[in-house]
Amino acid sequence: MSNAPAAQPAAAGAADRHTPVLLNRCLELLAPALAVPDPVMIDCTLGMGGHAEGALERFPELTLIGIDRDPQAIALASARLARFGDRFRAVRATYDAVDAVARDASRRSDHTVDAMLMDLGVSSLQLDDADRGFSYAHPAPLDMRMDQTAGRTAQDLLDTADERELAYILRTYGEERFASRIAAAIVRRRSTGSPITTTAELAELVRENIPAAARRRGGNPAKRTFQALRIAVNGELDLLERALPRALNSLRVGGRIVVESYQSLEDRIVKQALAAGASAAAPANLPFIPEGLEPYLELVGHGAQKADAAEVAANPRSASVRLRAATRIRPAHQAPAPTIHSASAPAEKTRGRNRR
Repeated sequence: MSNAPAAQPAAAGAADRHTPVLLNRCLELLAPALAVPDPVMIDCTLGMGGHAEGALERFPELTLIGIDRDPQAIALASARLARFGDRFRAVRATYDAVDAVARDASRRSDHTVDAMLMDLGVSSLQLDDADRGFSYAHPAPLDMRMDQTAGRTAQDLLDTADERELAYILRTYGEERFASRIAAAIVRRRSTGSPITTTAELAELVRENIPAAARRRGGNPAKRTFQALRIAVNGELDLLERALPRALNSLRVGGRIVVESYQSLEDRIVKQALAAGASAAAPANLPFIPEGLEPYLELVGHGAQKADAAEVAANPRSASVRLRAATRIRPAHQAPAPTIHSASAPAEKTRGRNRR
């Protein structure tokens, strides 16, 4: 308790800077799985602790473990959640370590937990800190790492990747129609001895190298390039593909996973993984489902849930969210979620890895 006064400013700062997306809906979806004695939940993407705080307040018997790779997020969230004592614990790791975290936290003989939450993408903390380089709205160094203590930066990528690799990254992770033009301009600028070195310079280069008509619609024309570089630097899709099966296999029967996605690439991975688990493994033309081939997940709701107008007005960052949830209905040792193999992997593996 002696360090509580020092923690108060950090705790207040985290609360003031972060409004969790669809908090009430997430808690409603998690509630059935947490209606057991001494429930355990893992927040795979802790951030500044907004969802974790809401869960700990609503479920007074809950123990929550939060995972994050960002040491600044760990510090802020730990201060914010210190009032919950040993009901909260932070783990600094990438969230593909969720299976190891679950084994350590579980109170069950099968080493499973009751609930999982994933709030994907870049956090408010990272977006709002101009020096991190995630935002095209403020001049800053081209860092974009979710953990600034390790791994290559966006600057490293722009300085070393050839034109073909850059175009692939922009096209694959940003769904950028003008990827080839932008990549060529980056390499051309580099060859003159005056490479792009700030977020403002990169945003301006993108604007100059897409048609005027494209600049007039769809928001800032640099947003797809920034998204693509951020995903490549942090290996976000590769990480999600590793973490999602591990999370599903760490849930007890009746346990529930809730996932919030903010762009189509990550939502597609989540949608396909949950849909696969909710489908029988038997051939479609069989008149019955053989024992052992039944679905191991039950989807909660139909399709992705979105923020309504009131939520978007109160929290503009919820505008693009897609929320999906599922319940495990067969034990993981009988029906494990398989490893995900995606065509997105090669570009993330071209020059090393780094991710939350």
